[in-house]
Amino acid sequence: MHGCGNDYIYINCLNRELEEPERLAVVLSDRHFGIGGDGIVLIQKSEVADARMRMFNNDGSEGKMCGNAIRCVAKYLYDNDIVDKKEIKPGRKEG
Repeated sequence: MHGCGNDYIYINCLNRELEEPERLAVVLSDRHFGIGGDGIVLIQKSEVADARMRMFNNDGSEGKMCGNAIRCVAKYLYDNDIVDKKEIKPGRKEG
């Protein structure tokens, strides 16, 4: 998915943990040998909100926030009937 030009690979991790997301971000984001993108976004369960987002850049570093990515996470949650309301509950930083 992309939001205003930021193209990330979104991975539904609501029911499973993903090992080594840093390494996976580098491999999948490679535009010549992978899917290609600015990085990966993990959609995870949250204790305080409807979902949690973790973002890893294409160099494997974990990003703090991306407004374009969080909008795409909200759309994914809604479009896939994971959240069935028009307003998604935000949370504070976890972890």
